[in-house]
Amino acid sequence: MLRQVELEKDVADITRIYGWYVSNTTVTFEVDPLSESQMAERIRSIASEFPCFVWEEGGKVVGYCYAHRWKNFAAYDVTVETTVYLDPDIKGRGIGRKLMEGLIEECRNRGIVSMIACITAENEESCRFHERLGFKKVSDFKGVGKKFGRLLDVIDYQYII
Repeated sequence: MLRQVELEKDVADITRIYGWYVSNTTVTFEVDPLSESQMAERIRSIASEFPCFVWEEGGKVVGYCYAHRWKNFAAYDVTVETTVYLDPDIKGRGIGRKLMEGLIEECRNRGIVSMIACITAENEESCRFHERLGFKKVSDFKGVGKKFGRLLDVIDYQYII
C-alpha cells in the first residue's frame, strides 16, 4: 500500500533498506550507512517540504521514494531530484513503479515541472526502470564519483511533467 511516510513508524525500515545499498552497491555514493537518527533527520527535512512516500506490506516498509531539492537557487524551485529504494528481496513486483507513479502525480499536483533522476551508470536496471516511466537521458558524466576503489560515471534522466 502506498502512503505518506510516518517518520517514527517507518524510520527503522527505511534505514535498513538504504543501509543495504550503501554497504553493498554503487547505487548510492554514500559510503557509510546512516544511523536511524541521521536518517530520521534527513527524512524529516525532506518531508517537511517535498513528497515522501513508502510502500507498506504486512506492517513493514518494503520501499520508499521522495523528491528533494535539485539545486539551491530559487529559479530551480520547479525542478526536483527523485530518490527511490526497494528492499532488495522484493524487486520485480511493480512496487517501484507504483511508488514513482505516486511521486510523479504528487509533484504534478504541487506544480513541479521537471524531475531529475541521478543514476550511477552501471546501474542499468535503474536506467531501464526510469526509461519505462518516461524519463529521458539528458547527461552522462564520466568518473565523477569513487566508491569501492573505482571511479564511477553518473547519468541524469529527466521527466517533464
